[in-house]
Amino acid sequence: MQKQIRGACALAILAVAVGCASKPATPNPSQAGKGSRVVDAVVVDRRYEPPTSGSGYRSSGTYFLSFEARDGEATVHYEFPVTRQQYSHYAEGSHVQLIMSNDELRDIRPVP
Repeated sequence: MQKQIRGACALAILAVAVGCASKPATPNPSQAGKGSRVVDAVVVDRRYEPPTSGSGYRSSGTYFLSFEARDGEATVHYEFPVTRQQYSHYAEGSHVQLIMSNDELRDIRPVP
């Protein structure tokens, strides 16, 4: 009886090991963005939000750029707050590289 239990446990462990080894590296596309990466994208929209009256007009407002990129078979849409200089530099239709870390924008570069 004890040998049967050990044999069954060994088979179960083997089955789990084989199952784990056959899984794709990133089964969930939303997990693909974790860590640092460079994404080729296109600027699809630009948006400016003026400062609110409650802020005492100390800020100059917030600038946003929207991007579309390919992530495997899917088209992904990103929108990030950017500096005024980045907002002015990248017009709609610009091909860029987004330097990202954990899905946060770190830098924007023109595609070489």
